[in-house]
Amino acid sequence: MKVLTRENRGDAGAAGAVVVRECVQAKPDAVLGFATGSSPLPLYDALADFGLDFSRVRGFALDEYIGLPPGDPRSYGAVIDSEVVQRLGMRPGSVLLPDVAAADLEAAAGEYEQAIREAGGVDLQILGIGHNGHLAFNEPGAALDSRTRVEQLAERTRRANARFFDSPDQVPTRCMTQGIGTILDARQLLLIAHGADKADIIARALQGPVTPDCPASALQLHPRVTVILDQAAAAGLR
Repeated sequence: MKVLTRENRGDAGAAGAVVVRECVQAKPDAVLGFATGSSPLPLYDALADFGLDFSRVRGFALDEYIGLPPGDPRSYGAVIDSEVVQRLGMRPGSVLLPDVAAADLEAAAGEYEQAIREAGGVDLQILGIGHNGHLAFNEPGAALDSRTRVEQLAERTRRANARFFDSPDQVPTRCMTQGIGTILDARQLLLIAHGADKADIIARALQGPVTPDCPASALQLHPRVTVILDQAAAAGLR
């Protein structure tokens, strides 16, 4: 595991964008895994400034809410379309999301796993981390070999995401998420985190025991991980 620290969130995002750029330059038709939330936004900002050719890149989203109306701007599909696909010049539809409108959600989860396999797997997975250590929407207690599935969102996660909604009651209670095992299948992982409020969980994830109680601790099991933090998020590391 390579851990890099930068002065602020913008510098951390720029350093993460360099990792993505190196991947795409080495493989112009790379398969990328895209995270949403606030952590990767500076990375996407920096990538847009690079002007890199993303026309052949394909991607998969980590997760999606269940229960939002089609086209809802708070859905992760809408965020990825605006922050990733349009800004980076990717082809429309080149980033797949779980089909959370399917009549059979369990079957849809299996089909998402199959789509990742048929694409040849993910070359580089971009990740954030939740305050409770969740990776994607794998909440504490998730099996370290879990696959794409429907997950119940923890109340702490819903409270953290309430800032994107008009009221906490509007935050969905369920989602479909890639499993930890699915994430670990990617050939390279890139975790971005910033802010003092992430310092404790970063220390647990990177230097504590590998345990389902802290899903992000599974990063320690992967052979090729880059973690980029601002100074505040890195404050708890030994």
